[in-house]
Amino acid sequence: MNYNKIIKCLSWQKAKNVRINLPSLSSQTRKFSSESGPSVEEEKENLKYPRKIFSGIQPTGQLHLGNYLGAVQKWTQLQNSGDDVTYCIVDMHSITMPQNPALLRENIFEMAATMFACGLDPEKSTIFVQSSVQEHTELGWILNCLCTMPRLGHLPQYKEKSRTVKDVPLGLYVYPVLQAADIMLYKATHVPVGEDQLQHIQLTQHLSRIFNTKYGQTFPICHAMIENHDAARIRSLRNPSKKMSKSDLDTKATINIRDAPEIIVEKLKKAVTDFTSDVTYEPEARPGVSNLVVIHSMVSGTPIEKIIEESRTIDTGRYKLRVAEAVVEHLKPIRLAIDDHLQKKNDLIHLLESGAEKAREVAQQNIVEVKEKMGLGIYRNIPQSIDMSAELLHVLPKDKKAAKTKDKESEVPTVPKQKLRIEKKSKQQNLAPSFKLDDDSLTTSSTPSMAKKVQ
Repeated sequence: MNYNKIIKCLSWQKAKNVRINLPSLSSQTRKFSSESGPSVEEEKENLKYPRKIFSGIQPTGQLHLGNYLGAVQKWTQLQNSGDDVTYCIVDMHSITMPQNPALLRENIFEMAATMFACGLDPEKSTIFVQSSVQEHTELGWILNCLCTMPRLGHLPQYKEKSRTVKDVPLGLYVYPVLQAADIMLYKATHVPVGEDQLQHIQLTQHLSRIFNTKYGQTFPICHAMIENHDAARIRSLRNPSKKMSKSDLDTKATINIRDAPEIIVEKLKKAVTDFTSDVTYEPEARPGVSNLVVIHSMVSGTPIEKIIEESRTIDTGRYKLRVAEAVVEHLKPIRLAIDDHLQKKNDLIHLLESGAEKAREVAQQNIVEVKEKMGLGIYRNIPQSIDMSAELLHVLPKDKKAAKTKDKESEVPTVPKQKLRIEKKSKQQNLAPSFKLDDDSLTTSSTPSMAKKVQ
């Protein structure tokens, strides 16, 4: 190839202001995009860490179609691509709100059975229950001591959930720190999450940077892996402006993967569309119909363009039945596999405990490194001495000390959505009533006299 001719050609076209359509990395199709990524310096530091993927899911209720298509199906693809993947059933997160113990235990088994039925392989992935590895809560406490209340108070999930309860549990407030510990404990470099979890990933990055700065390079700065495609956000069948959610009060809004075929058909027949009978893909103008097209495409593996072409001769009513048929056909083997796993709970327990053993090997090694660097425990290695910064000692700058002292008396300590009660101060507080002895009794009686209460 004559490179000189190519260079001359490019120079001529640039001078003539001619646009050249050259292939670029941004034009290529990507499965995942990386949000909230590390800086250039952190990218260089991350090169020393092998690529590791971590994600977790709560055992609260059945897995619905949005969870399956948007998360678990992608987990399976990452596993089969040869990545080092760790998937956790985060039962400790679920108790931030009250749980029925018997139901929680059943939900743990059902979630495990569902994950295995959807294609996750314990031979290729590390799959376990969070509470089986105590190092999660141990690192969670350590990170709590590095985090601040204002940093947690701005997280959207806390604001949303705290509106529904009168007295906010502390766990609901600090659980994002435990989520950061889940990720950092395995030194994960990539975390598949939804867009609503981006700020939690940013908190994890923040805590990793704090620890690395104070105690030495220990953790990679993780990437959030966000699904680019519109199919990552399966919408509610009853309200297409919202994501499909297990907490939706309308039971017809969500398709659970264990729903019977007739229930799935009924839910899709009741799905909200519009007054236009044609089947088109217009997410902004026609979100209801477009949501059905996305679901149909994902469960059938057919491109959206081909689905639209094949559906030109039918109206939305008949199209709903076509979508229902495809969903039922896709979920049938998964539903049967879940039922089979649930009938063999001893096998489920064995698989989860084997996964926990694999997780413990990594977790114990990493938590020892953390404790050695912080000076915790009775290890022989002496940690490096660090300069205690003003932030660590909570020392205020001089120009703020006077203002802080001035407002100290009027200051009211607060916690999120709750204020500590401060007793009213009075000029004089009598802890007990005053008494006066009768003078006559002191001189005439040898026995103790009764005290008269001062009126």
